[in-house]
Amino acid sequence: MIRDFKAQVFCRENNLSKREIDTVDQVWIDRIDDFFRRTSILPPEGDPTEYAAAFEAVYPQPRHRRQYISDAISMGKPCFGHRVLGSLLAARKIDCVFTTNFDPLIEEAAYSANTLLPTEQQARPTVAAIDSAERAMRCLNESDWPLVAKLHGDYQSVSIKNTGSELERQDEKMRHVLAEASKRYGLVFVGYSGRDASVMEALNSVLEESTPFPNGLYWVTSSASRLLPAVDQFLESARSVGVDVAVVECKTFDELAADIIKHIDLPQVLIQHVMQARPSPRLIPVKLPVATPRSFPVLRYSALLIESLPVTARRMTLTQPVTSPEVRALLKEKRCRAVVAANGRELAVFGKDEELLGALAPFGAQMAGTIELDAVKDSWALGLLYDALVTALSRNRPLIPRFRRSGHSLVVAAPREDQDHERSRRRGQQLKRLRAAYSSELTGIVPILKLPFQEGASLKLEHIEERWWCGFEPYTFVDIPKLDHRPSAEAGSENSSQDLISAPPDLRGGDPAGDWRRERWARKYNRQWAEIIDAWAQVLTATNDGKVRAFGLNAGTGIDAVFAISRVTGWSRPSHHHPYFDRKK
Repeated sequence: MIRDFKAQVFCRENNLSKREIDTVDQVWIDRIDDFFRRTSILPPEGDPTEYAAAFEAVYPQPRHRRQYISDAISMGKPCFGHRVLGSLLAARKIDCVFTTNFDPLIEEAAYSANTLLPTEQQARPTVAAIDSAERAMRCLNESDWPLVAKLHGDYQSVSIKNTGSELERQDEKMRHVLAEASKRYGLVFVGYSGRDASVMEALNSVLEESTPFPNGLYWVTSSASRLLPAVDQFLESARSVGVDVAVVECKTFDELAADIIKHIDLPQVLIQHVMQARPSPRLIPVKLPVATPRSFPVLRYSALLIESLPVTARRMTLTQPVTSPEVRALLKEKRCRAVVAANGRELAVFGKDEELLGALAPFGAQMAGTIELDAVKDSWALGLLYDALVTALSRNRPLIPRFRRSGHSLVVAAPREDQDHERSRRRGQQLKRLRAAYSSELTGIVPILKLPFQEGASLKLEHIEERWWCGFEPYTFVDIPKLDHRPSAEAGSENSSQDLISAPPDLRGGDPAGDWRRERWARKYNRQWAEIIDAWAQVLTATNDGKVRAFGLNAGTGIDAVFAISRVTGWSRPSHHHPYFDRKK
């Protein structure tokens, strides 16, 4: 909605018709965002008041805002997540739902689920908006659940709240219901930004009571780093008064609903009802065409077969729920080398036991045996193994790991001036074949721009046709300083993780090193590409026993991440093409 509002204001201020722009075209999106950065028409992007200000700028009159919302709602329909939520309400697994949305999708999903149950088992929710708050009060006083409470009103309400002045003060009765429910139950926040000062004020007032959120407080977000300051402050205040607080990262409502439904018992008729709305899988097995293979030509892939990978990690229990970034930050502060994945009050880790216990003492860490890893089923296990693989491939090699949410990579470490002769000789020997394949230096300075570059490779850990593969894509990385550059920890060391940083204002509008990088690779044809792929495969797998280890721990000191990797990349004949490898060649 904010994107639509911005487009309408942009057209109005620039005397354009909305038909002249394309709001899904990245060029127009960037142009519109740049316009609002240079003006003061709306609050800055990400400001808590941005939505309310944009809505009021386009539709100043309440009746027009109601009509806009009504038109938008008429095109909506319950998604998979709504169907799960409605089934949980119908099965009395949820007592009350508070929402700032105006649409009727939650109650419609609940009514649909109820029609599938026998009359005596049905639990039809009471719906209360700000102009019918007495219903919510009755449900609270009589414990008549379930309840769906519309904090900002219903799309059919005469009064709805969506502008700055309207959101400043929440309806007193609805605020009372929210506060009282928070003193009786725990709360799970899903898809809520915390932009409304009135709602956040009501939630903070609960913390002054003797038993706030007795069953815990869970804030679900796509990224913990994107929480608004008001939300961070609220969660920190809740922790300080003893509330069990957890920040849960989940990309979409549907993904969260799919995880929840795995662990809750519902009547079989509701399970079938929910699964009928399950989104179609993006990846489906297909039968590949079979033909008589030919010996030549063959395709060489930049992918190495992982013959075995870790199946267990150390399990650690904590006295408080934490997120993976919080644990990694503490380990970095304590200089503890480990790979970790957090799951509430449990950790799955690779590293030295004694060092981990000392570093994680502030979280009350205790050893709790081992935990099984199923990277196909559990995304947290896949992330843990992905981090461990990149760590293992950089160990004892002149390579620097770079860990990113969008994908990890390894870059060649630049030589250090204070490096001793033996280490310099060993580095040169390890990179000899790679330097010969590139026919140039692997690190240096980009001409004119005077920016440091390093050859490297992006890495992927992927499960293809019942086998695990480490895909690698050679790439030239250029570090571009940004305006608020922060010195990276252990800068220059062979196994430190340096930040790839964005361009300063005078270089924005594209990749300043793009032309140089394209020119550098333009003359590398098939034969040289094959040599580069072969050289990277040799660098990544050069071990005595064909295994790479994340930390090289001695037996009994902890659990190490050990991977057995083939020294030979994948190959294919023309009749054996595979969609995954065709894009990796």
